[in-house]
Amino acid sequence: MSTASPAPEDPTPSTPFSYKPIAKKPLDQGNQLADLNLSDLRLSQNFADQAGVKRAILTIPVRRPPRQTFVRVRPGEEWRYPTLLLNLKEERETYLVHPSLTAELGQELAPTILHFAIDRQGVVFLWPTRLPASDGRLDEWSRTAAEAAELAEGRWISLRANMSLGAYEVFEATGNIPDPAWPDLTLDQAIRTAFKDRFIDSPSHPVVRRLRGEA
Repeated sequence: MSTASPAPEDPTPSTPFSYKPIAKKPLDQGNQLADLNLSDLRLSQNFADQAGVKRAILTIPVRRPPRQTFVRVRPGEEWRYPTLLLNLKEERETYLVHPSLTAELGQELAPTILHFAIDRQGVVFLWPTRLPASDGRLDEWSRTAAEAAELAEGRWISLRANMSLGAYEVFEATGNIPDPAWPDLTLDQAIRTAFKDRFIDSPSHPVVRRLRGEA
């Protein structure tokens, strides 16, 4: 006598299936920054000092402040360096020249003061301003640039050329900007870094020979 196989179980439960909807999280739930004061994350200007690191300055430009860039000049006579520069306009290169070559290079040389300067991003540069000629005269571009460098010793300024005026205009920052954090660098070190490959001290220097038409 055969026995019938039991009927398969009905997969459908005898009672309706009940479920609980998953609650949606608020958009900012789980965002760790949602209730955080972001000012707590802002780095101070002397962060490098606090972190125990020191930035190595490997290059220092020699230039006027870029347009619309606010800069400061380190105050004090010890941060000014009167010297002779040779400007190659086509190459956009500036050379430091030994005074013994004054007769050799003549009118090519520019008596200049190098100012130790810094911008708001902490980039150090040497700002050259022309010295008066032997007769005491100074063109308006040079005069206003020199006055701007002097003003920058005590305030953040921006230097902008006004072609119609034939001179530079100076704009002072109106915000409450703190004084710059000057690097641990002497003026001598800055000059050696800026002109490490651009120093002329001999009549046989390639630049001098080129100016004489020998190279």
